[in-house]
Formats: sequence, C-alpha cells, structure tokens
Amino acid sequence: QVQLVESGGGLVQPGGSLRLSCAASGRIFKITRMGWYRQAPGKGRELVADSRIGDNINYADSVKGRFTISRDNAKNAVYLQMNSLKPEDTAVYYCNADINWFNYWGQGTQVTVSS
Repeated sequence: QVQLVESGGGLVQPGGSLRLSCAASGRIFKITRMGWYRQAPGKGRELVADSRIGDNINYADSVKGRFTISRDNAKNAVYLQMNSLKPEDTAVYYCNADINWFNYWGQGTQVTVSS
C-alpha cells in the first residue's frame, strides 16, 4: 500500500514563507508525477504545481514567481517552497502523485496566511 504524508503547514503572516514536504512510502516501483493541489474554504480543489518525468514542471498562474516545486527522487519526496505568501493562499494543501500507475492523495496540511 502506498501512502503520501505531508508536513510543513501552519500560520504565517502575509509576505512570509513556508515549505511543505511530502514523502511517499510503501511498495513503489515508479513515480511518474508528483504535485500539490489546494482547496480554500467554499472553493474547489485546484492545481498549484506539479512535476513530471523529464523535469516538466507546471505552476498555477496565481503562484508563478512565488512558489517553487522540487523533488528528491532518492527519497520519493516532493517539496513546495512558498514565498511572498498572500491571504488568498490560505487553503488546505494536498500532495498528489501518480505511483505505480495509480493516483494517490495525501491527507492535507493547513496553510493559513493572516496577520
């Protein structure tokens, strides 16, 4: 069984930074994609950033220039460095990955940007 475990959320002031981490564990043969989604209160889940084989990286327009996604393939991990955070970035952030030809979600971690 494959699991994704996130960490790194919390409360931060506008303009601050946070780094989210997600590690995959279990019987892993191949990871073709890892990424982050978020869901704000009353809104649908949206893609924040993802990283595919061949260093193909995508960002939502709203986070370009502020967020950076990176991976550590040796650790089956993905990270999201979030800088210049805004109140509108407040959401539950979910790790998502395509592993062994199945799609998995993490449990989510809360990010709150408020003064």
